[in-house]
Amino acid sequence: MRRLLVYLKNYKKELIFGPFFKLLEAIFELIVPVVMAKIIDNGIGRNDSGYILKMCGLLVILGICGLGFALTCQFLAAKCAYGFGTELRRDLYKHINSLSYSGIDKVGTSSLVNRLTNDTNTVQNGVNMFIRLAVRAPFLVLGAAVMAVMIDLRLSLIFFVVAPIISVIIFLIMKKTVPMYKKNQQKLDRASMLTGENIEGTRVIRAFSRQQEEIDEFKGAVDDIAECSVAVGKISAILNPVAFMVMNLGIIAILWFGGIRIDGGSLSQGELTAFTNYMTQILLALVVLANLIIVFTKAFASANRIKEIFDILPEEKGNITSPDENSDTIIEFRNVSFAYPTAGDQSLSGISFSLKKGQMLGIIGGTGSGKSTLASLIPCFYRATEGDVFISGVNVKDYDSDVLRKMIGYVPQKSVLFSGTVRENMKLRNENASDDEIISALKTAQAWDFVSSKPDVLDTVVSQGGKNFSGGQKQRLSIARAFVGKPDIVILDDSTSALDYATDLALRKALKNDMADSSIVMISQRTTSLKEADLIIVMDDGEAVGMGTHDELLQSCDVYKEIYQSQISAKGDNGNV
Repeated sequence: MRRLLVYLKNYKKELIFGPFFKLLEAIFELIVPVVMAKIIDNGIGRNDSGYILKMCGLLVILGICGLGFALTCQFLAAKCAYGFGTELRRDLYKHINSLSYSGIDKVGTSSLVNRLTNDTNTVQNGVNMFIRLAVRAPFLVLGAAVMAVMIDLRLSLIFFVVAPIISVIIFLIMKKTVPMYKKNQQKLDRASMLTGENIEGTRVIRAFSRQQEEIDEFKGAVDDIAECSVAVGKISAILNPVAFMVMNLGIIAILWFGGIRIDGGSLSQGELTAFTNYMTQILLALVVLANLIIVFTKAFASANRIKEIFDILPEEKGNITSPDENSDTIIEFRNVSFAYPTAGDQSLSGISFSLKKGQMLGIIGGTGSGKSTLASLIPCFYRATEGDVFISGVNVKDYDSDVLRKMIGYVPQKSVLFSGTVRENMKLRNENASDDEIISALKTAQAWDFVSSKPDVLDTVVSQGGKNFSGGQKQRLSIARAFVGKPDIVILDDSTSALDYATDLALRKALKNDMADSSIVMISQRTTSLKEADLIIVMDDGEAVGMGTHDELLQSCDVYKEIYQSQISAKGDNGNV
């Protein structure tokens, strides 16, 4: 929680004056039993209606003032808590966006979303309740005890017996429930993950008629949350009845011994009433304090979960902001190996090659052979565990990551479009791109034909995830986005898989003509797509089992030859050209 206190620095006045006004309300609340005692002893006891009306007027004034102080505190608490929450979410979101792929993989997307929403709300609520009740509840307990001592020291001993008993009950209940709240948050993570997967993969689920199985799995996850919550609720439910039982026994003792004190003339009826009121105030304050502890427990658990995200170091950035102009090599791998943090085996092993500016690199291999992993090292999404990767003569570790990635146009395997318009999506690489540049990129990516046929053209609305476009259209829009501004390197990570052969051929011709100055890194399962590559790397189980041109690999690499022949055979069988 201490790590997050920095977000309260702009709300020092609210942190001071909010509890102060709540303290004033508590003081006025402690005065009420004294006034009631005087009404009973001096007003009712002497049948003085004028005194009763005057003191009732004082009670009204105390109530109005208390209400004013409470509302002021509520306003200050809300301003502080929601301001705190806003700044925390903003910085947490910014930090998440600064994390490397490894950092994001460590926590998981669903957990990040849950911590950014649910956990920040819980911490925000904790700050709100702290300002409103953290001062009031303890002060009422101490204040009521002091006032009782001032009325009758001997009778107040009952307070000092009852209060510790209730405190022990609260402690035992808290000790049992605190660990259960953290476990409940983890169960929420799983429910969030299932929700995200089911919504994202709804078409796949329906295609395989797996709706009922997914419903059952989600039901199991939420049932776990319910069971944990019910278990906590059952334990917490013990608090009120047990505490009230102890309090009522205390009140009975006060009335019993208080009656004896009244008979002896040491205590008045009004003072006994005040005593009973103070006992009730102490109990209610302790119950509020117990609930406050629950809120703080949840807040601390959530704060620790948020802190775990802040503790993940952001992506390391170098300080070099320009490439080596004297280098004619655009990409160079020197004995590069890589292993994912959670994997035991290496995903890449001993990869070395170089590519000149303007050349095309092809990468081919079976599923899981390391093709995408190799490509992800170029923009430094992951850092090589061994060896070095150079872009334009500079080690990628030394580049400012923003500068490095502005040199690269990247198209992932899964086409990703964002809600907005086609124009807004095209400007992700370069927000200052002109319409002419966007149209040029769309033409190169073979996307202009269907975009220009839309009534709104570049202002065509893109729904969430681009679901109003077909798979091939989404791929071409993703490719076009990477072409905007003609970057030095374009990485196409198996991003033509949804294109037919004619469109794929047209795209490759356009690449050769329109992107002649850019170096192309193309990952593909089609040997025909890589025929004209200046260098083809054949991947197998994380190793480069072959390197060379198409013709060279047909002679020297059995894996490549096998892939090529299987595809040629398939084409012949299907009658494709």
